[in-house]
Amino acid sequence: MKRILVCEDEDTIRDFVVINLKRAGYEVVDVKNGEEAIKAFENANGQFDIALLDIMMPGIDGVKVCKLLREMSKGLGIIMLSAKAQEMDKVNSLMTGADDYVTKPFSPSELIARVDAVHRRVEIVRPALDAEIEFEEDISSGPFEVNGKSRTISKNGAVIELTQVEYNILVFFMKHSNIALDRKRILKQIWGNAFFGDDKIVDVNVRRLRMKIEDDPSNPVYIQTVWGFGYKWNA
Repeated sequence: MKRILVCEDEDTIRDFVVINLKRAGYEVVDVKNGEEAIKAFENANGQFDIALLDIMMPGIDGVKVCKLLREMSKGLGIIMLSAKAQEMDKVNSLMTGADDYVTKPFSPSELIARVDAVHRRVEIVRPALDAEIEFEEDISSGPFEVNGKSRTISKNGAVIELTQVEYNILVFFMKHSNIALDRKRILKQIWGNAFFGDDKIVDVNVRRLRMKIEDDPSNPVYIQTVWGFGYKWNA
């Protein structure tokens, strides 16, 4: 069963989200604030596939909840619900570990498409826990090593803490070393055809990756910007 935690303080929106997720086959646990979300996650021992979090909530807001849940689970899919005017909040959410965001108002079809897309990415991570499956190949690129069995990436032997989206982007870059990749291609590869947002999400995740892998993020060596186009991996 696909299990999702919904945290939304507005009753009408929460009920709308819950009804449509249940119709789409999800088992839903819904709460109305950040404190309840963290408690529900802990009580369930983290047994959720996805967390759907509203950004603007009283008490602990969605961005803080996102950060806390990401610290507790690297494989959890996290989607933020945001109003159109909350552009910086969207960026902050992505920087603290969210996989995607949905802008209000949204239709049932958009909501389910985005949730399904994140769920598919979550499912990609899980087979790596099964010792019987065929693992993704190991990759070496400069000081970086990809361990396909554990789905980890290390630099000079030290493992880099990455979200599943960051891991997938970095592996995609490393497999296409010295090739200029445009944003739309990266978007399609990592987020899939069901993603309805703009390609700004690529830039945010690249910025986050640079902070983790570059010696000087303001002067990146490995993830180079191809101005007006996209990015190129150089290692």
